[in-house]
Amino acid sequence: MTALTLSSSSAAGLRADAVVVGVAKGPKGPVPAPGAEAVDEAYGGKLGAVLEALGASGGEGEVTKLPAPDGLKAPLVVAVGLGAVPEKGAGYDTETLRRAAGAAARALAGVKKAAFALPLEVADDTAAVAEGALLGAYAFNTYRGGADAGAKDDRGDKGAKSAKGAKARANGGGAKAPLAEIALAGGKRDKANRTAVERATVLAEEVNRARDLVNIPSNDLDPTGFAAAAQQAGKEHGFKVAVTDEKALAKGGYGGLLGVGQGSQTPPRLVRLEHRHPKAKQTIALVGKGITYDSGGISLKPAGHNETMKCDMSGAAAVLAAVSAAARLELPVNVTGWLALAENMPSGSATRPGDVLRMYSGKTVEVLNTDAEGRLVLADALTRASEEKPDYMVDVATLTGAMVLALGNRTFGIMANDDAFRTRIHMLAEAAGEQSWPMPMPPELKKGMESPIADIANMGERMGGGLVAGLFLEEFVGDGITWAHLDIAGPAFNTSGPFGYTPKGGTGSAVRTLVALAEEAAHGDLV
Repeated sequence: MTALTLSSSSAAGLRADAVVVGVAKGPKGPVPAPGAEAVDEAYGGKLGAVLEALGASGGEGEVTKLPAPDGLKAPLVVAVGLGAVPEKGAGYDTETLRRAAGAAARALAGVKKAAFALPLEVADDTAAVAEGALLGAYAFNTYRGGADAGAKDDRGDKGAKSAKGAKARANGGGAKAPLAEIALAGGKRDKANRTAVERATVLAEEVNRARDLVNIPSNDLDPTGFAAAAQQAGKEHGFKVAVTDEKALAKGGYGGLLGVGQGSQTPPRLVRLEHRHPKAKQTIALVGKGITYDSGGISLKPAGHNETMKCDMSGAAAVLAAVSAAARLELPVNVTGWLALAENMPSGSATRPGDVLRMYSGKTVEVLNTDAEGRLVLADALTRASEEKPDYMVDVATLTGAMVLALGNRTFGIMANDDAFRTRIHMLAEAAGEQSWPMPMPPELKKGMESPIADIANMGERMGGGLVAGLFLEEFVGDGITWAHLDIAGPAFNTSGPFGYTPKGGTGSAVRTLVALAEEAAHGDLV
């Protein structure tokens, strides 16, 4: 991954291939932001005028490149827009800084080193710029230009090499390597800022781990390969990993996981992750949907809806990354992660619409639609996680197209059995830079899931389908456990162009929210 350092030197004194400055949208044109003073001075105090002449306005995310004048050691200046000038006494919003740093880092793909001279008034600013720059510099070039990826490693675990991350950067195929090195110029090298950079680095690396997993094609990342990736991460960062294979799943009665996975040649897996801390006072269980490919099963998806279904394991990727981050940050909280891994394929052995599955909880489910499979694997994992009686439990899933219709492609929905907990997660997500929205759980929608032959059906009313899915999952949450459901179907995979620090493809959605939740629990600040 891109290297990042904190430097107390000014942008003018750093040797780099480019220097990045912020520019705001003033009433009379672009205005250099704090941190850009040395660069503005090198332009004779006319940086704003030069940018205006080039058509720049200072609007958020706008990137303008221009040759550096004498007085700077870098040959290139990159001005990135920050939007409106803040009111007097106020600083720039952290998400604005995060996105600006990400946009600049993306624009510098192929460059070896860049000095970022963005506003760094407080440690939160340092954290935002570091995080945004590292996330923006991400690239998944593993399969370009003959890079040796997707092969078996020495143990023969399919996909394990790819799952370690996109380390094989291509020289061919037109792909540029990401920005190699970032120096944050003008920052204070005190404990608060060093800690901010260290946390931002871990967070970005783990978000990028999730992105890599989502981007790996399904022929290189099936349930067994994903389980191997989890084992590798646990070995690297010191958290426990236990894998339940198909024989143990059958013996244990995990009808949801087995029912979804029985149409595939690759059997399902349930993976348990555990980060423990001797000073922990609370336990959080994180449960992730891990459908490594979703064809819809017998209820086959129509043409045009299959091409991105490798991303249906984004929830499990987020859980793995969040547990890894908690371990690396040594958070004083116990975190368990549950990866419900299966491949949903049509075949002669696949579950049929109308079949009845007996779940791990003992409840029976009539499967009316095999493309509503995520809730089936999550149901087994939620029940199993509930047995350990965590203080809080959160599941994460690319669960419903209905949630995308409701909230769009950049916002995930939050449902919960506790309003205060739902509100708290929403606040943490927004502070972390992840767009989210609280959603209701109307009890009248439960009636649509009544089955004439089973305890419950896996489908209900079409209208409000995202809420129906949340109500289904609630049926498998243990008594007395505070629980929330994050439906990340919209933001998990970006099919449009990149923006800010968000790339095309896998985004790592919900990782930062889950880490923030673990940090709150570690500090005893959760509801």
